[in-house]
Amino acid sequence: MKILIVDIETTGFLSKKNPEKSGKIVEIGVVRLNLKNGKKKILFDYIVNPGLTKNQLSKTWICKNGYMEPDDILAGHSFLSLAEELQEIINQHKNGATAFNRKFDVDFLEAYGITFPKLLPCPMLLSTPICKLPKANSYYPGYKWPKVEEAYKHFFPESEYVELHRGADDAFHEADIVYALHKLNKFL
Repeated sequence: MKILIVDIETTGFLSKKNPEKSGKIVEIGVVRLNLKNGKKKILFDYIVNPGLTKNQLSKTWICKNGYMEPDDILAGHSFLSLAEELQEIINQHKNGATAFNRKFDVDFLEAYGITFPKLLPCPMLLSTPICKLPKANSYYPGYKWPKVEEAYKHFFPESEYVELHRGADDAFHEADIVYALHKLNKFL
């Protein structure tokens, strides 16, 4: 059974109430995962130029933290030039798609007009009671949602993985987490 793992990088958070101030997608990665054997393949890996200036991009979280360079983003593709290919990949995978923080990634892509015929469970939420990370503020019950790097280190403690905050690389490692959850009968 083959499914998709999607990961996007953005300039900030999505704001449906104020689209002018909403974050913009700057990278999209999609990995196909075979749940029978754990094999992975990158199907989509593109930088997206959101139409911002170099100065605007240099002030974004993704650039200020050194994960992407403004010039690389400016050299990226327009989302419109990529949308049809992305939608076709999603449509071809009838078993469904997910993302590590599914709500974040899916909400952004849906705001850009991408549809998901079948959504699968969120691996971040499934990993939460397994990783059992304490919350910084104990006022709220339960465990902290793990970051990709935290979940990866839980499932693969021998690994030296450091999250790159790059679409396809993150999706590639998130697929390992999904496969580990599947082997534990948590991702069905």
